[in-house]
Amino acid sequence: MADELNKKSQETKSSNALASKDKKDFIFAVGKRRESRARVRLYEDIKKYPAGEEKVKKGDMFVNGKKIVEYFSSKVSQAVYNEPFRITNTAEKYVISIKASGGGNAGQLGAVVHGISRALSSMDPKNRAILKKAGFLTRDARTRQRRKVGMGGKSRRKRQSPKR
Repeated sequence: MADELNKKSQETKSSNALASKDKKDFIFAVGKRRESRARVRLYEDIKKYPAGEEKVKKGDMFVNGKKIVEYFSSKVSQAVYNEPFRITNTAEKYVISIKASGGGNAGQLGAVVHGISRALSSMDPKNRAILKKAGFLTRDARTRQRRKVGMGGKSRRKRQSPKR
């Protein structure tokens, strides 16, 4: 009887795993940089992307509902977020949706690049070695320094010394 229960539980587990894999229409990854987080969804099939009224084509990227060109408008930013696609030869292959939160513009850009790189590496195992060598899969651990007690609200401020 115990053997029958084990077999049934294993069958249901394997069928649940297959069902959840079939339901997922995208690759999900999270990128982090300082206080910023970027949740990245990589869609291979355009039809599965929930576009709404906009026309979407392969190669489009959206950050918080805006096109990525509008969100990160500088030329330097565009070169930075396109770099993972350039080195893996996957430009114009996917539709990407990103939700970025926390931090500032530079931190969010770093988080977006980290998230895109993680998604590309989970999409194809060949990409992992390429992205790892370029340093895109390494999370930059530098964060804001905490404030210390007795420092006047700043992390490195010292008390002013009296006249000698």
